[in-house]
Amino acid sequence: MSDPDTLQQVDRTYVRWKNRTLSYFGGCDYFRLASHPAVAAALRAGSNQYGLNVAASRMTTGNHVIYEELEAALAEFFGTPAALLVSSGYSANSIVAQALHGRFSRVLIDERAHPSLQDASRQFRCLIQPFKHRDAADLARVLALAGGNDKPILLTDGLFAHNGEVAPLAQYLESLPAHGLILVDDAHGAGILGGKGRGTPEYAGVPRQRLIQTITLSKAFGVFGGAILGNRALREKIMQASPMFGASTPLPPPLAAAALKALELVRSDPRLRSRLERNIHRVKSVLRERGFPVPAAPGPIIAFEPSSPEEAGAVQKRLLARKVFPSFLRYPGGPAAGYFRFALSSQHSRGQLDDLLGALLAD
Repeated sequence: MSDPDTLQQVDRTYVRWKNRTLSYFGGCDYFRLASHPAVAAALRAGSNQYGLNVAASRMTTGNHVIYEELEAALAEFFGTPAALLVSSGYSANSIVAQALHGRFSRVLIDERAHPSLQDASRQFRCLIQPFKHRDAADLARVLALAGGNDKPILLTDGLFAHNGEVAPLAQYLESLPAHGLILVDDAHGAGILGGKGRGTPEYAGVPRQRLIQTITLSKAFGVFGGAILGNRALREKIMQASPMFGASTPLPPPLAAAALKALELVRSDPRLRSRLERNIHRVKSVLRERGFPVPAAPGPIIAFEPSSPEEAGAVQKRLLARKVFPSFLRYPGGPAAGYFRFALSSQHSRGQLDDLLGALLAD
């Protein structure tokens, strides 16, 4: 496999590629906070005040006050009793699994779950059983195979990154036994879904008592790092029992300072989410009217799988003619031959959206 093409982001919604400046729908920085002036200023101030690195595990001498400030802000934003900051969104699921291994009789996992959940499933050290993608009936079938002492944990994405669909959490909870749990990787739903941006659990209207929500700070919040959202007992258990958490250096303090500012912006500026929702509605409604295959999903992701290499080449040409970067991916969970994926943001202009639509809908 060759290295992917290098890209240079030159503005909040443009990229420089092969000496051309193109509209960019390739990343998942949904509010473009990665380049927001206030977030950048918080990063610089954090670097000046704290330095780049604590150079030690939080469980030894690296537990900086900025981490506790960010955890308190995350718990308040998401409406959870506690939050635990971890070094990346990818690692969050494995950290949970390390802490809770031996507690469950089996892992039930969506067949198209993110690779981080696939990795985490093995660290629970029990039977792993996939169920059909977003299929509550198949989950019920798999659950019925067990005896009366079954204690499962279900692993699923919240908002699936490959096409923007959402896991039916309410239906899953109806089928799970009372002592079962759901681990929701909400990397793409956090900050986006729900009335307050609290993610897939809020969007689905389900209680959090039997949920663990993991998030990344690199999507809606535009920074880096991850967090685990749950009760205080879970937080304590992770700190005691996860080697990945206990022996790793946390994210740099300047990134935590930037994340605090980004969280404040998402919480205090409702225009970010309203603009994103408006852009999602515009693009998806036009595509549906023209018969384009768009699932009934709230996520800001448009996916298109070409039927042949020739069709893929034709779509790429149309995109480039409209000065849109051709976001063609080969990614775990997606079609093996690759597909086009476009992530909408709150900052894309109407003209950019029209260019994308024009390329996708051209005869």
